[in-house]
Amino acid sequence: MTTTLITGANKGLGFETARRLLAAGHTVWIGSRNADRGRAAAERLGARFVLLDVTDDSSVAAAVRTVEAAGSGLDVLVNNAGIEARKPDNGIVGAAEVTAEDMRTMFETNVFGLVRVTHAFLPLLRRSAAPVVVNVSSGLASVSMLTDPTAPAYGYPGVAYPASKAAVNMVTVQYAKALPEMRINAVEPGFTATDLNGRTGTQTVEEGVEIIVRMAQVDRDGPTGAYFDANGRLPW
Repeated sequence: MTTTLITGANKGLGFETARRLLAAGHTVWIGSRNADRGRAAAERLGARFVLLDVTDDSSVAAAVRTVEAAGSGLDVLVNNAGIEARKPDNGIVGAAEVTAEDMRTMFETNVFGLVRVTHAFLPLLRRSAAPVVVNVSSGLASVSMLTDPTAPAYGYPGVAYPASKAAVNMVTVQYAKALPEMRINAVEPGFTATDLNGRTGTQTVEEGVEIIVRMAQVDRDGPTGAYFDANGRLPW
């Protein structure tokens, strides 16, 4: 039995990923910083719940103890929790407006939170026969696409979110090189309608999770240190 932990899984992409992996036979932990919403999501799906705030060291440490105490180990970690700060009118904070504090807030969840969780759960993952880590990135993390005037991502005006996801990509590459026994990849779900973007996305969560679910199920001979969307590899 494959045991999987998904951060930020009480709604959106995380919730749908949990549903799909449960259907595929995984034992799934719903990680959520909100206890009530997390428990409700886990009960709805038939999953396990673990209180997990990726920005808090003590919360992450407690989550490790909870998962370890359950005795089923951990085979797959999906680092899904993330934020994209927007203005009250749902607009995006552009380069002329972004502050260091904006950047710090974004990186605290999207980058430092991912590293905090991955570092804490590495001992459990290392005990797995086929450990997998999936880091939910974004097409906006691609420097190649953001500098290509013909690419849809080119017009995105924000700074903090693309920078944080580009950092996720770099973290993914470096972890994969350092831990060759694991399959560690970054994925781009696509512009999906979720609370993260004020539901402005153009595809459903069912479409968005395709690549997450696929990469959560790679075998020991699968790719590692790469960046994918549903159609294949993406340019860095």
